[in-house]
Amino acid sequence: MDHISKEKSQLQFDKLTSDHDVLISLYHNMLTPRLIEEKMLVLLRQGKISKWFSGIGQEAISVGVTSALEKDEYILPMHRNLGVFTTRGIPLYRLFSQWQGKANGFTNGRDRSFHFGTQEYNLVGMISHLGPQMGVACGIALGNLLKKNHKVIAVFTGEGGTSEGDFHEALNVASVWSLPVLFCIENNGYGLSTPTSEQYNCQHLADRGLGYGIESHIIDGNNILEIYHKVSELAKSVRENPRPILIEFKTFRMRGHEEASGTKYVPQELMDHWQAKDPIENYKDYLYEQGVITETKDLEKRSAIKSEIESHWKQAKEERTVAVDLDTELKDVYKGFYYTEKQPSSTTNELRLIDAISDGLKEAMQRNDNLVIMGQDIAEYGGVFKITEGFVEAFGKERVRNTPICESAIVSAGYGLAVNDYKAVVEMQFADFVSSGFNPIINLLAKSNYRWGQSADVVVRMPCGAGVGAGPFHSQTNEAWFTKTPGLKVVYPAFPYDAKGLLATAIEDPNPVLFFEHKALYRSIRQEVPEGYYNLPFGKASVLQDGNDITIISYGAGVHWALEVLGNNKEISADLIDLRTLQPLDTETLYQSVQKTGKAIILQEDSMFGGIASDISALIMENCFEYLDAPVRRVASIETPIPFEPNLEAQYLAKNRFEKELLGLLAY
Repeated sequence: MDHISKEKSQLQFDKLTSDHDVLISLYHNMLTPRLIEEKMLVLLRQGKISKWFSGIGQEAISVGVTSALEKDEYILPMHRNLGVFTTRGIPLYRLFSQWQGKANGFTNGRDRSFHFGTQEYNLVGMISHLGPQMGVACGIALGNLLKKNHKVIAVFTGEGGTSEGDFHEALNVASVWSLPVLFCIENNGYGLSTPTSEQYNCQHLADRGLGYGIESHIIDGNNILEIYHKVSELAKSVRENPRPILIEFKTFRMRGHEEASGTKYVPQELMDHWQAKDPIENYKDYLYEQGVITETKDLEKRSAIKSEIESHWKQAKEERTVAVDLDTELKDVYKGFYYTEKQPSSTTNELRLIDAISDGLKEAMQRNDNLVIMGQDIAEYGGVFKITEGFVEAFGKERVRNTPICESAIVSAGYGLAVNDYKAVVEMQFADFVSSGFNPIINLLAKSNYRWGQSADVVVRMPCGAGVGAGPFHSQTNEAWFTKTPGLKVVYPAFPYDAKGLLATAIEDPNPVLFFEHKALYRSIRQEVPEGYYNLPFGKASVLQDGNDITIISYGAGVHWALEVLGNNKEISADLIDLRTLQPLDTETLYQSVQKTGKAIILQEDSMFGGIASDISALIMENCFEYLDAPVRRVASIETPIPFEPNLEAQYLAKNRFEKELLGLLAY
């Protein structure tokens, strides 16, 4: 019974300065999603739609917030925010097409219900993991700050979502950066079947704002006028004085989490209490009493809305199903990117790998005014590896941003920047720490273009690798976590020249790129690197040595291990292939080489099982089997975490086993 307020059940309205047109508009905007829902619930029982998340009883929040914002201000809604979509004026047949998986929807049948966004209506839809939505709002808001456009963002979550780490990370980032975000919590009593008493142990969720230095408010989520006037006031204030505000809307979920789950776990007294506070019925009675609308006019409008619903449902129902086309499905995993070569200068300087990356990042910052780099300690300190040293002086703190220790929120913010027409480079202080940002990379960045055609123009820099005595938490080379995820590109250079050129392409490319930088190579590998800006194509391996006896395939530090072994065994005639990019993978060069040599050995620093060497081996076996004179051999590090002590680390790494395996395969 914790969710029963001490207020009387019936709502108390104060129209303040609202004219009759506004009062009526708010009513009709609430009525539309309610009548749509009633129709959808009938269709669900008839088996004509597959699933439904009901927002009945919560319409006032969606409509009030949306009405208070300007049309070009972004809103990030959730499952129960149908009123956001309808108030923004999305044609109903498009919503109905979306729910049926048809082409006039917003995801071309690739995602369901409210898991979609649309730039046309400045909406960014949710993913089922809930939390990252808050960080995305931070990124969009950051873009607004940089544009100085005086726009506010509204992002929704439920009381259950406030338990996720992303919620706390996002509030902290928004507070530290003074981002113009309205964080809207729809406190509706239950997270699926778990009541608020088991979700949090504070009196009000709005109280959490204090801990982050954020202004917070509690609003009756069933009172449309209170919501509209208060949010309008707050939005105006935030436009003039950018800052985050936390708003807790007290309301109730009158139906199940989704229809199949029902509401048997809810006490009837609680249901009765909130039924009496129905936002539409109470507001309708108020408008009748005030003479704003008559029953006749009300019935006419209800009839008109129902007719519109029926007409649009008929249009969507008669629409053909989505055409199943394999080429289209594969093509849409990535945003189209047409690589245009920028030739390197003939003037070169000898640079270390670390200097080439820094130089490439600097060139990209000069070339792209909309590029923002974010990471821990990257500003005045220059990053733990000093790659961004001097960048604050060159580009300013608005574009070179220290972040709190919150990888998930910052990756999500990078995505939000991309939504708002920016490019983002996010530095993981160590590649190992990406596990704390894994969800938004895998579920936001990777799936975005495929789901709703929104490119995720984000590069995640990944200082990685062993050989420096850094132990289990600072030595992983975890590229295999990402090479198997459709929608991501993975780059792993071994030389300064490649690193600078490939980083340029990674930032040009509108798709998400994981850019791996081996720490042990940072200051140990030198090369002549062209001055100025140039780029290199993805999906094109480099053949470092040409031979006839065997094909050696590697990347990153493994390339240098192979070069060392070949230097000590000059009699070996080998093709040595540096992959450079792992996704896309240059299979053509691999197959041509194996067809010539008849033998292949793949060297990776990562442990064996599930690594990319396994897939490359399978590809060669499937496509070059008739040319092989021996089984494909894989050489990898042992199946343990990476130890700290030098002798244990040396035993762990594949480096010391490669020569024996290579000679064994040659003798096969």
